[in-house]
Amino acid sequence: MTPSEATLRDVFAADVCEYLQRTPRQLPSRYFYDELGSALFEAICRLPWYRITRSESALLARHAREILRGLPRPVSLAELGCGSGEKLAILVNSAGERLSLIQLIDISPAALDMARYRLEALGIHSSLAHRATYEDGLDLVARHRPEDAALLVLFLGSNIGNFDPPVARELLLRIRSVLRDGDALLLGTDLIKPERELLMAYDDPLHVTAAFNRNLLRRINDELGGTFNLEGFAHRAVWHAEERRVEMHLVSRRRQHVRIAAADFELTFQPDEWIWTESSHKYEPEQVLDEGLAAGFDRGEQWIDREARFALTRFSVSA
Repeated sequence: MTPSEATLRDVFAADVCEYLQRTPRQLPSRYFYDELGSALFEAICRLPWYRITRSESALLARHAREILRGLPRPVSLAELGCGSGEKLAILVNSAGERLSLIQLIDISPAALDMARYRLEALGIHSSLAHRATYEDGLDLVARHRPEDAALLVLFLGSNIGNFDPPVARELLLRIRSVLRDGDALLLGTDLIKPERELLMAYDDPLHVTAAFNRNLLRRINDELGGTFNLEGFAHRAVWHAEERRVEMHLVSRRRQHVRIAAADFELTFQPDEWIWTESSHKYEPEQVLDEGLAAGFDRGEQWIDREARFALTRFSVSA
């Protein structure tokens, strides 16, 4: 184990220990994405009940030239949370123009490998991969951007929705702070839709999302010496209309004791006690525009899939 891997494990253990002591108990959703978690999420994106990826991909293919229009040339790209790079590849391929540099930011090494492979399959070899959080990734992007190129930051998949509104606003402010005149942000946001449709997306009949959720416990067991019984926890999705968010929970089926060796931590779950593992906030189009304005961007241009209820918004920085 290299020192960097040891450090990552120590941070993982500390986060798990701290979040599980909160009320209600929580686990950070960023730890979903080990190699298996990334593969399960790719499967979720292909489920008929989860329309975000298909809708966003179609918007990117249809409007790629418009998205890049108005940016000073040459253009460089950076994607926060690139995943497999599929949507980035769609945008680049549909735009049909050469880009000076593409930077990939993700915490999953498997995702970064897939994204670079997709770009290389398109004949694009001018890329940098950063295994980093969004915040650290932004610092790396700013450090490595070509001086003579405009920068378009992609933040897709409605990943902004995983943050509570105050934290989401701070992240938009952070993105704005690394951009210069002539740069832009392309933000993907899932929009509010009927409750039944939302719950089917996060609690699918094939139970792929349930496996994705429980895989977080499996990862704690494997990497931190945890003793979670995966069958002892049920997956649950809940829509909170007043908060405009879907929550994912892991619910204890019975009283059970768990130890996490790497954190030197033990806890007992009561029947029906739950762990909050993810939030997915939903938006209205005008709300997205208002959030961008509050972060210091110019008023954005939007492309909306009104049937699937998904929006792409490009926020520009005035030149």
